[in-house]
Amino acid sequence: MTPSHHHIPLSVWGMLLFLSVIWGGSYLFVGIAVKDLSPLVIVMARVVLAAAALLPVHLLLVGPLPRDREAWTAIIGLSILNNVIPFTLIVTGQTMIASGLASVINATSPLFGVAIIAAAGLGPLIPGKTIGILIGILGVAILKGGTIFEQGSQSLGILLCLGAAASYGLGSLWAKMKLRNTPPLSMATGQLLCSSLIMTVLAFSFDNPSQIIDASQESWIALLALALLSTSFAYILFFRVVAQSGPANVLLVTMLIPVSAIAMGITVLGETLDLLEIIGTAVIIFALVIIDGRALKWLRPGDNPA
Repeated sequence: MTPSHHHIPLSVWGMLLFLSVIWGGSYLFVGIAVKDLSPLVIVMARVVLAAAALLPVHLLLVGPLPRDREAWTAIIGLSILNNVIPFTLIVTGQTMIASGLASVINATSPLFGVAIIAAAGLGPLIPGKTIGILIGILGVAILKGGTIFEQGSQSLGILLCLGAAASYGLGSLWAKMKLRNTPPLSMATGQLLCSSLIMTVLAFSFDNPSQIIDASQESWIALLALALLSTSFAYILFFRVVAQSGPANVLLVTMLIPVSAIAMGITVLGETLDLLEIIGTAVIIFALVIIDGRALKWLRPGDNPA
């Protein structure tokens, strides 16, 4: 039985908070690495190192990877929609916008997921979720002063990160349609292995991976932290949270990631947020609260979440 998302043990809260910090840290690590390295090379290094770290863990805990065609069809699709496309778009976007702002934009991925799954007829679009999506759109508009499509690097950076969030939304649809009893760790490891192959081909075809040799010590540390902490370890922690408290609680992480990413961007990278970005961030987080739904249930008279 999936645990109720109303009952979250203290240990799970700790894992949720830690997961939000290490995923929020991915934006900091990218913000450091982009000073020396191109987006394709950063993403290639991230998935290759993460796959190399996760594969032995999988072999130890689960055993051999799946061998059936159905499982690998699902895994390949997820590797493209959950790794290759969004990682590349986010890193490219971070060459144009602050890491904290990129994290806020990427936090809209659950809004895309709800809308895409509903459009495919695989889930209901209830009024509360519709309102949440509309509020999320308003939050994104506020971030850019209502002029998202004007020319300029910041606008392009926002659009790239929105594209990443939409890709995650499509990944949710693909998982709902294709995943059939594949162990979560197999799914994560398979995704990273496929992404490693794809990104290696892309990086060597369209970029110069040798630049990684001349990267600074800070960039190397950032790459290792991005791959090992914010990817491999984060996947393991993520699936542990899902196993203990159910997938519904993972949305809490999405709401917390911008907080940690913005804090690290300000303290480490010296980034700032203007008033519109602060308001837009608050509106997007409020939209996620509406999509999540549990806060509204708590506010209903006589409703006892315990």
